[in-house]
Amino acid sequence: MSSTAESAVGSGHGEAVTTSAIVAEAVTGSHVLQIKGYSLTKGLGIGKFIKSSTFCVCGHRWYIRYYPDGDCLDSADWISIYLQHDHTDAVDVKARFKFSVLDDIGEPVPTFSQKSCMRTFSSSKGGSWGFNKFVARKALEESSSYLKDDCLKVRCDVTVSKEISTEATTTTQCVMVPPSNMHLHFGCLLSGAVGADVTFDVAGEMFAAHRCVLAARSSVFKAELFGPMKEKAMNSIRIQEMEARVFKAMLHFIYTDALPFIEKGDVFLITQHLLVAADRYDLERLKLICEVKLCKCIDTSTVAATLVLAERHGCQGLKKACFELLKSPVHLKTVMATEGFDHLLTTCPSLIKELLLAKDAATCP
Repeated sequence: MSSTAESAVGSGHGEAVTTSAIVAEAVTGSHVLQIKGYSLTKGLGIGKFIKSSTFCVCGHRWYIRYYPDGDCLDSADWISIYLQHDHTDAVDVKARFKFSVLDDIGEPVPTFSQKSCMRTFSSSKGGSWGFNKFVARKALEESSSYLKDDCLKVRCDVTVSKEISTEATTTTQCVMVPPSNMHLHFGCLLSGAVGADVTFDVAGEMFAAHRCVLAARSSVFKAELFGPMKEKAMNSIRIQEMEARVFKAMLHFIYTDALPFIEKGDVFLITQHLLVAADRYDLERLKLICEVKLCKCIDTSTVAATLVLAERHGCQGLKKACFELLKSPVHLKTVMATEGFDHLLTTCPSLIKELLLAKDAATCP
């Protein structure tokens, strides 16, 4: 009987082997610092900072130190930023944190984001960690879409593990879950072309990609690459009627779920073409992001072309924004004198009637 018992516990010495695990819960919080009147903060002075309001994560108080002119001479052309633990006691705190500039729809901008870092915030050492060269001011200011209405938005993500006590055990395992960085891994997969199994020829420029990733993100790519269509058996596919830079931006979005950096002077044109590409490949989220960006680019010089684009690709929100601008008699008169309005009359005459009806409805008592 005793030999049977020993076999049951898996020990030749009659001693049971026990194990246990501790899973430490992690609490993540985010704080968005809005620098309204960004241009007015410049000139504050090297080493001088503006303090954010205090916020709490996992029972700890934090605030952000924003240095518009850098925290030292070496970073004078940069924005420096630090996370400060507001110590109310002598407890050290281990936390993972990340800073990201947000675009006009509240999404992190990959080119203006830092990788997450794990640090111990100690009261004896000042209790702050961050980046003295967070964002180069020149690069930021050339990206006007990230300074909408002279407002810079920076998000700080903080993850702190809860302290958990337990009885002594044979085996202890602690797990802390950081914020997702899947987009960074997929971005590296694209840029490194590791395991790529299909290439695209776009206006003479070649792009390597992964069939499974494309198929997972786009029903059109799924049909082309895994359906009965001819592209299934092809290793190189030619893309017609699309610029190489537009296809590159679309690939970036497919892999990272975010738009790449676009030069200020190219934002309107590239976003127009990206919207067309998004509609072509059934990328609904990209299409909506482009709509939002184009809504903010509408003026008397762009509204006619934007209205045609909205009508052709079923963008009701963008169409409504164009109508709102054209309800103004002054704006309408200005637009009617442009070549864009002549093109609108020729290509989408029904829109003129719809515009007039909407304008009349808005003026009725």
